[in-house]
Amino acid sequence: MQDLIEDTAGRAIRYLESLKERRVAPPPEAVERLSGFDVPLQEEPITAMQVLEELDELGSAATVASAGPRYFGFVTGGTLPAALAATYLAGAWDQNAVFHVASPTTAYLEEVCRRWLVGLFGLPAEASIGFVTGATMANFSALAAARHALLGRRGWDVEARGLFGAPPITVMVGEEVHVSVLKALSLLGLGRERVVRVAVDGQGRMRPEAIPALTEPAIICVQAGNVNTGAFDPAGEICAIAKASGSWVHVDGAFGLWAAACPDRAHLAAGIPAAHSWATDAHKWLNVPYDSGIVFVRDPQHLQASMSSRAAYLIAGDTREPSHYTPELSRRARGVEIWAALRSLGGFGLADLIERNCRYARRFAAGLQDAGYDVLNEVVLNQVLVSFGSSERTRQVVRRVQEDGTCWCGGTEWQGHAAMRISVSSWATTVEDVERSLRAIIRMASG
Repeated sequence: MQDLIEDTAGRAIRYLESLKERRVAPPPEAVERLSGFDVPLQEEPITAMQVLEELDELGSAATVASAGPRYFGFVTGGTLPAALAATYLAGAWDQNAVFHVASPTTAYLEEVCRRWLVGLFGLPAEASIGFVTGATMANFSALAAARHALLGRRGWDVEARGLFGAPPITVMVGEEVHVSVLKALSLLGLGRERVVRVAVDGQGRMRPEAIPALTEPAIICVQAGNVNTGAFDPAGEICAIAKASGSWVHVDGAFGLWAAACPDRAHLAAGIPAAHSWATDAHKWLNVPYDSGIVFVRDPQHLQASMSSRAAYLIAGDTREPSHYTPELSRRARGVEIWAALRSLGGFGLADLIERNCRYARRFAAGLQDAGYDVLNEVVLNQVLVSFGSSERTRQVVRRVQEDGTCWCGGTEWQGHAAMRISVSSWATTVEDVERSLRAIIRMASG
C-alpha cells in the first residue's frame, strides 16, 4: 500500500507540474489513445500498481487542464493545495457522512464549516446547511424546503402525501434563470414550464416592477451572479415584495454568493441575507475538488423535514445528523475539503482570491476592447462576454481559441448574440497567465 500511495503521489505531482505549460484542451492524438481503455474485462485480477499505471498513461494526457491557470470555461475553479491534500486524506479515511456515529470527524467539521460560512456570507446565524454534489442539488434541496414550508402552511404534508391533489404553488423566475433551477423544479414536480417568467434588464437582472401581484405565497427564485454576465438580481427589493405576501425567496448563488465574502464585492450581494434559502458551489470559487455544493435554509426545520429519512436501523443521536440536511444518505465527506480550503485561506485570503479574479476579468475586458472587440456586459464580477463581430465569426473564434490550447474559453448565446464567455475562477491564475491568454485570443481573432 505504501508503494502504491507514493507512486500515486508522484504521478499526481508530475501532472500538476505539467499544467503550467501544457495545452489546456488535450491534443487529438491523446484523445484517440483513450481507445486503449476499451478492452474486454479480463478474468483474473491485476495489481493496483498496474491499474494506476494504465490510468495515468492513457488518461492523464487526455484530460482538460481545468485545474490549471488558463482554464476560463464554465466558472470552474482549480483545486487549492490544502483542499487537494485533504481530499487525499479523506479518501484514506473513507468516511460515510451519514450520521455522527458513522463519522464524528465529518459531522463536527460540517458544523464548523456551517458557522464559518454563514458568517462569511452574512446569513442568519441559525441557518441550516447541507453538503451536496453541486448547485443543482443545492437548488433542489432548498426548493424542497420551500415546497414543504408553503404547503405546510396550507395543511398539506407533501412528504407524506405527495403532490397529487396538493394546493398549487406559484413559482417565479427571471427570464435568465439558470437551467439548474429549472431542473430542480422539474425533479420536485413543480414543473419547468409552468413557472412565471419575470422580465430582466440588459444585464439579465430581474426587474422587480415586473413581478406580478402576489395574492398567495409563492416561491421567487433570484440569481446572485448571472452565469453569463455576473449580474445580481436586486435581492433587497424582491425580498421586500415577497415579505408582503409571505412568499419564499430562494437565491441561486452558484458562484456569485461568494462575492458576499469579499469586502470590495459585497455590495453586489446586498439584500441577499433577507431571503429564505441559498445555494452555492464550493467547487467554483472556493476552489475545492469536484463535486461539492452547499445549501443553506434560514429555518432548519424546513430543510430537515424535507430531507430526513427514518428507519429502525438509522438511529439518530442528539447532535446534528448530516444526512438530515441532504438528499443522499450515504455520501462522501465533502465537508473535509471545504474546511481545509477555508482554514488555509482565512477570510482575507478568500477575499483576495475573489477580488484578484475580478481584477483579471476587467483586464481581459479592457484588452479585448482595446483590440477593437465588443464586450457585451458590465464586468462587475468575474465574467466577460465578448463578441468578435457576427455570430458566425464569434463562434469561429471560440473554436480556434479552444483548438489553439493556450487557454480555454466557452461559447454562449446572450440575448440574441453569440459570445465568447471568459470566466476567471482559479486561485492559480496569474497576471502572466492573463496576458498570455489575452494575446492568444487576439491572435486567434485577428488571424
